[in-house]
Amino acid sequence: MAYFDQKPLVIGDLVAQTPVVQGGMGVGISLSGLASAVANEGGIGVLSAAVVGMMHQTGPSARDNIAALREEIRRARAKTKGVLGVNVMVALSDFGEMVKTSVEEGIDVIFAGAGLPLNLPSFVGKGCKTKLVPIISSARAVRTIAKWWKEKYNYTPDAFVVEGPMAGGHLGFHKEQIDDPEYRLEKLVPQVIEAVRPLEEQAGRKIPVIAAGGIFSGADIRRFFDLGASAVQMATRFVATEECDADIAFKNAYVACKEEDIGIIQSPVGMPGRAIVNGFLQQAAQGEKHPAGCPFHCIITCKQKESPYCISMALINAGRGRMENGFAFIGANGYKVKEIVSVKKLFETLSEEYRQSKDGALAAVREDSI
Repeated sequence: MAYFDQKPLVIGDLVAQTPVVQGGMGVGISLSGLASAVANEGGIGVLSAAVVGMMHQTGPSARDNIAALREEIRRARAKTKGVLGVNVMVALSDFGEMVKTSVEEGIDVIFAGAGLPLNLPSFVGKGCKTKLVPIISSARAVRTIAKWWKEKYNYTPDAFVVEGPMAGGHLGFHKEQIDDPEYRLEKLVPQVIEAVRPLEEQAGRKIPVIAAGGIFSGADIRRFFDLGASAVQMATRFVATEECDADIAFKNAYVACKEEDIGIIQSPVGMPGRAIVNGFLQQAAQGEKHPAGCPFHCIITCKQKESPYCISMALINAGRGRMENGFAFIGANGYKVKEIVSVKKLFETLSEEYRQSKDGALAAVREDSI
């Protein structure tokens, strides 16, 4: 299948014919259903490891999460022969166990962000085929990770995802940087590509740069291909698909969302995040929500005594459709979602938008030449 006139995304010996990575979304938003559907269309389908045990209604312990992640990876494998990844946040208290489990299950790619994954190579042995891809927000992070990995593990990253401030969920930026033009993804991508070049020369191989954060349409995809990105990562638009693992109420919150409903919140884990600001978050901001306890101990940086609510419980509730007791993270362009479609239909739409953006550009060139 050829949705875009772009080379396949090649990460080592992995080949994704459609150069689109579906971003990992927790809690329980991107599991085996969504990931396998994306992989079947030639992209990279990504499962989220965050508190996955609770989405299986097993329990909050590390052991429960391991068992649930194994099951989700195996379910996805049974549905596709395509490329599958797992997103593991560095801030997870069971980060190491989630990475080990993913490797043991033969996952194709591990995407690691929400912190610098400095020890990620320590979990893969010699001859391991799992590719390691840091999610970063600056060229400086590229250099820091590459230097550390080389000195400590003699390992060069297999690719990088550079995520800009228009993304949904937790953001790797200070609040004042989010709307600063200097931190727009269009500026970050060329900077990261430049930082990756010497790594490619040293490694003697291509190290793809994947652009992420606010990419919504086929025209957006073309723009970042033109800037030199080897692929794009998209998350928000995949929520409004039939195969997305979230409850229909969660998906409908996206369809109903207006631009003014989207805001920046301060997450209990200590990072800013972009979400649909609903009644739950408004009550939390007014001090009306208080965590009854900390059943998960899931995020290293979470300070329970200072937290207005338990973010894991809020996200679990939302993923199960109980929006009055939780909320949905969303990208800056999420208000443009108008309907729920199949993953295949979404790719066909993106492809048509991509083609139209090229036709429009050519028409403008011809008009200027008259």
